[in-house]
Amino acid sequence: MTQSVTPAKQTASAAFLAAPEPTSELGRLRILSPSAGIRVSPLALGAMSIGDSWSDLMGSMDKESSFKLLDAFYEAGGNFIDTANNYQNEQSESWIGEWAASKGIRDQLVIATKYTSDYRTYELGGGRAHSFQGNHRKSLHLSVRDSLKKLQTDYIDILYVHWWDYTTSIKELMDSLHIVVEQGKVLYLGASDMPAWIVSAANTYATDNGKTPFSVYQGRWSIMERDFEREIIPMARQFGMALSPWGVIGGGKFQTKKALEERRQKGEKLRSLAASPTQTPDEEKISEALAKVASEHGIESVTAIALAYVLHKAGNVFPIVGGRKVENLKDNIQALSIKLTDEQIEYLESVKPFELGFPTSFVGPDPNVTGFSWRLDRTAKFAFPNAGALKSV
Repeated sequence: MTQSVTPAKQTASAAFLAAPEPTSELGRLRILSPSAGIRVSPLALGAMSIGDSWSDLMGSMDKESSFKLLDAFYEAGGNFIDTANNYQNEQSESWIGEWAASKGIRDQLVIATKYTSDYRTYELGGGRAHSFQGNHRKSLHLSVRDSLKKLQTDYIDILYVHWWDYTTSIKELMDSLHIVVEQGKVLYLGASDMPAWIVSAANTYATDNGKTPFSVYQGRWSIMERDFEREIIPMARQFGMALSPWGVIGGGKFQTKKALEERRQKGEKLRSLAASPTQTPDEEKISEALAKVASEHGIESVTAIALAYVLHKAGNVFPIVGGRKVENLKDNIQALSIKLTDEQIEYLESVKPFELGFPTSFVGPDPNVTGFSWRLDRTAKFAFPNAGALKSV
C-alpha cells in the first residue's frame, strides 16, 4: 500500500513564489468551466476499468495494478478522476477511496461519480434493485449515501446524472440535486448521456428558481462519432458548461496496423463491451488517418492525435482517458502538447464525412463562433470580433 507523504515545511517568503513547473502538461491545471471555478487536470482518468468484477467484459485489473495506474496519473500531475456508483460492481469507487485515503490526498483530487445506473443487482438479485436505479430522489439519496462511504469522503466534487430515464420530472430532479448540494455532500453537478433539450430545460429551471445548474456535460464524442457537435456543444456554450467526452480514443479501437500485429502476437484482443472485438472498416480508416497525422508530429500514438482533435474543436474540453496500462496513459498525455493545423483537422474530418443536420444545415452555424453567416451577408457585411474567443464553451 502506498504510504502517505508529509510535505516539507515552507518559509513565509516561499509562500509567495510561483509554483514549480509541472512534471508533465497533465499537471498544468485548468478551470473547469465558466460556471464552475474548480481546478482540474486537462485529462480525466476514467475509472471504469479499476476493479476486477467485470473481467469478462473489460479484462482484469487487480488492486495492485489499479493503484499503480492511479499513482502514475497523480504523479504526472493528474487530479481529475471519473467513476460511477456501479463501475466494477462498486469496486471502482471503493478502491479509489482506499487509494486516496492511503496517500492522504483526498482534498487534492477532483472526484466525479454518477448515480442512476443500478448498482446493487449483482448483490440483491434480479427484481430487487428498483430503489437503486433511476433519476428519482430515493435513488439519488441511496447512491450519494453509498458513494460517500465507498470513496471514504464526506463530499463528492462532481455528481453526474448518469443517463436520462424519462420517468422523473425535471422539477424533482433539479430540486433533489440542489438539496445534496446545499447539504455539502456534492459541490458541482454534471449531466451525462442526456438529450440536449432535457439539459437545457433543467438548467433553465434551475437558474430561474435559484437552484444549482449543471456545470459539465459528459457524452460520447470522437473523430468517428461526431453527433456531439450537433446540439451538445452549442448547448454547453450557451450555459457555460464544460465538456468531458468519453469514447474519444474509439474504445481502444483506434490502433495502427503495427500495434494490431503486436497485440496479435501477444494473444491480446481489442477491448470490447458490446461491439465486435475487431476493427470496423471505419475504425481502420480513421486509425490510418490518425497514424498519418501522428507521423507528421513525429510520434506513433494515434490516441494522442484523437485526443488532440477534440481538444482543438472546443474550449473547456476534458477528455476521459481509461485503459489499464501506465504506458497508454503516457501516450495520451502527449496530446496536451500537440498543435493540430487546420489542414490536419480538415483531413481527419474528411475520412468519415459528418452532417450537422437540420436546422443547422438550413440556417447555418452560429456566426458568433464561425465568424460568418451567408444569410446575414446578403444585406450587409458583418464583423464578429468574438468569433475566435467564443470557441470556448
